[in-house]
Amino acid sequence: MKETREFLVIEGYASRFFQRDLAGDVVLPGAFSASLLRRGSQGIRMLFQHDAQEPIGVWDQVIEDKNGLFVRGKLFADGPRGRTAMALVARGSVDGLSIGFRTREAERSGSNRHLQEIDLWEVSIVTFPMLPRARLRVTGAIMPAAAGPQSLNRAG
Repeated sequence: MKETREFLVIEGYASRFFQRDLAGDVVLPGAFSASLLRRGSQGIRMLFQHDAQEPIGVWDQVIEDKNGLFVRGKLFADGPRGRTAMALVARGSVDGLSIGFRTREAERSGSNRHLQEIDLWEVSIVTFPMLPRARLRVTGAIMPAAAGPQSLNRAG
């Protein structure tokens, strides 16, 4: 696959604590700690619509803070899925984030599930997130095709 130097820098909350998602899951503080310690940000994949066939970027930072699971990374235009995701995110057509995980420890409370420990393996850019407030924003872009050949030579 031909590699390009085009990318968008994106960030946002992939999960927020104490907020019920559309499936009735509520993530509690500390739920990501063990998984992040075990995998680190390099072990969490960036996917588009939870499709593992073609990762679309890398998460440079995946941290649990007082609000939830914060992610920051680069979305690349190398493959067909990456180009599609990048165009849709750049236009503002897609701005949702969603987590792919396995439940390790949870407690039922009525129709809700309180997630105390989860094994996180991916964060996807999605059209419709299960947690409506799990959104990304674009914070930067490198688009060498628009920048011209001089900037490509300086970039190496």
